[in-house]
Amino acid sequence: MEDSRRAHIAVVGWAYTTLCLASYAAAFSHGASLSACTDMMPRHLRVQLHSPSNNYITVHTNMSFYFPGNKVPVTVRSTRDFMGFLLQARKVSNDEIAGTFIFIPPGSKLLTCFEDGDTVTHSDKSLKRNLSFVWKAPDQPIGDIKFFISVVQSYFVYWAKIESAIVAQRGQN
Repeated sequence: MEDSRRAHIAVVGWAYTTLCLASYAAAFSHGASLSACTDMMPRHLRVQLHSPSNNYITVHTNMSFYFPGNKVPVTVRSTRDFMGFLLQARKVSNDEIAGTFIFIPPGSKLLTCFEDGDTVTHSDKSLKRNLSFVWKAPDQPIGDIKFFISVVQSYFVYWAKIESAIVAQRGQN
């Protein structure tokens, strides 16, 4: 009787652990969690960070400067497929998240880290390569900005905070 009970407890424990791990993994297939807002790091189990200098992703815009309230197109290009991402604009002066995204591609969704729509993440695990966004600068001056993206190639491989060139702020509207 005692062996039967131990076996039952072991099976129940294994099933519970498996379900917990599966639900933990499934949660990230629909986008980054809010816990990634600050450091832009995925919260997967056993992920391996790769050097930002050796990535195959570029994030850029065709504008080298903007005015407060401007709309800035942002493109993400990749030479390899990836599944997940987290994209933000940040002030160069203090690394704070700034502005809002007003256009996002299919397979993505807006997140609210500090303001509505200040961050974009994936909404499914479909393979991605080239993505286009439009970011809107706040109406008040915030200074120069950079765009940052973290990319998850697979459940175990990612690149964090790949950055664009500086987009300089110019004057008032």
